[in-house]
Parts: sequence; C-alpha cells; structure tokens
Amino acid sequence: MKGTVGFIGLGVMGKSMALNLLRKGFSLYVYNRTREKAKEVVAAGAKESASPEGLGAHAETIITMVTDAPDVEEVLLGPKGVIHSAKPGQVIIDMSTIPPEAVRTLSKTFAERGVEVMDAPVSGGRSGAVEGTLTIMVGGKKETFERCLPILQAMGSRITHIGSPGCGQVLKACNQILCAVNQIAMAEALSLCHRTGINLNTMHHALTGGAGNSWAFEHLGKKVIERNQKPSFKIHLMQKDLDIVLSAAKRLNLPLPGTALAQVLFRAVQAEEGGGELGIEAMIRAYERMGNFTLRD
Repeated sequence: MKGTVGFIGLGVMGKSMALNLLRKGFSLYVYNRTREKAKEVVAAGAKESASPEGLGAHAETIITMVTDAPDVEEVLLGPKGVIHSAKPGQVIIDMSTIPPEAVRTLSKTFAERGVEVMDAPVSGGRSGAVEGTLTIMVGGKKETFERCLPILQAMGSRITHIGSPGCGQVLKACNQILCAVNQIAMAEALSLCHRTGINLNTMHHALTGGAGNSWAFEHLGKKVIERNQKPSFKIHLMQKDLDIVLSAAKRLNLPLPGTALAQVLFRAVQAEEGGGELGIEAMIRAYERMGNFTLRD
C-alpha cells in the first residue's frame, strides 16, 4: 500500500517514525502544534499542514503519535480536527498510548463516517523509532491491518495484529507492567551488589549472561552503573501509562501489587525537582535514599 500518509505528532518518537515513512517512499503530510519540530521532516520531503483537518483532506491514512488521550481527541475531534475532513475509506492509526476504551469510542465515532480506526501503540524507545525496529501492537479489523501493513513495516520490525480496536492498547499496558516491574528487580540487584562491595561492571558482565537477565538490566542497568543522566523513557510518561494499567486493574478487580509498588517508587523520584523528566532507570534514586547510599562503582 503506497499512498499519501498524514502524520500528526513529531516529538521524540514521531519525528523518526515520519522520516522512516519518507525513506520508504510514502508521500507524507505532517502536522505538529509546535511548528519548529516539523522543520526536519519538511526538509526531508514532507508537506506541512496548518491543521489536522487540512492534513486529513489530503491523506488516505492518518497516523497520530501524541502524548495522551486528550491530545488524541483534540487532533481528531477538536475544532480543527481530522473529523471535519474525514472521508469514507480513510484509516486512522493511533500509535499513542491511551486507554483502550478511548480507542473504542473513537472507532465508533469515525465508523459513522465510514472511517476505520486502529490502535497501534509501540515499544522500542527512541532507538527503535530511529532504526525502524519498533514493536507494534495493533487493534482493528484484520483486513484493515493487512491493508496498512506496509505503512507499519516502514516503522517497525515486529508487528502483531492482536484483535479488535483497543486490543493493541491492552497489550501495551502489559508491556508497561513488564518495563516498570523490571526496574524494581534491576534497582534491588544493583543495591545489594553495591552494598557488598562487588564491582558493578563485573556484576553486569556476569549477570547479563544469566537466567535473570532482561532488556532493562542489560541496557538501562548499564546506564545506571555509568551514571549516564540522559533519560530513556521519562518517568512522567511511564506514570501516565501506569495510571492506565491500574485503572484497568481496578475495573477488573485485579490486584497488581508489583505495578502499584513501581508507581510509588517512581513517585518518590518525581518528588525531586525535575524528577519526572528523568528516565525510568532513575528509580535507583529511591533505593539510594532508602538505603542511605550513592551507587558508584
């Protein structure tokens, strides 16, 4: 499926994803509230739209990659939203992380205009967005998924159709549980190793070959050991995602104690000035305060 794609949201992830679409030969219209962030993508060959509505008038497929459900609703349903130029046969792919029920509501709203909505949240971070190797979890009609697969393949390497609209967001919530709870294991292992006096780099070399290894320990654990302050996935964004997880768990009467503990530990770091802008690996700071130590090799 080669055609005109509209891309809304050119932040840390969205910019790289849009650039990969251009590299794969798609004609691209873009919109971002802060126009400065669109410059690099426009310079690479995209056309800039003045509003989401204008973008929707040109594009067969529209991708949104913004922060939260209110932002998605604003660009799709707001006064200058895509819905005002929607045409039968268009497809909207929301790649943000929002509650599953928000996706289902959008799907029903746009179905009245003959427009399909799919949710396709991603995992893989900045590096995955740059390299086009994102994991993409898709909810929507199977035939719509197959139609849009070439677009998704321009941005990701593991692309899975999960089920109906909203199902991609359910799986993204599961992914965020794994990401958050892995930070607890990583922080506790590093804390114990530090307290016993074993060299942390030696520990990292040994345990990344063991059964307890994880992506979090291998990559983010190394950042912690090196005191690399460049944030990965920011804590305030993880907290937004964990709110989605724990709200769903409450509705389902499902206890998730590990996730709840991770949120509390992240909140302890958020309490520091600027703590919410730190990467999730900064959970170690909560352990440093509780244990009265500073992690240094």
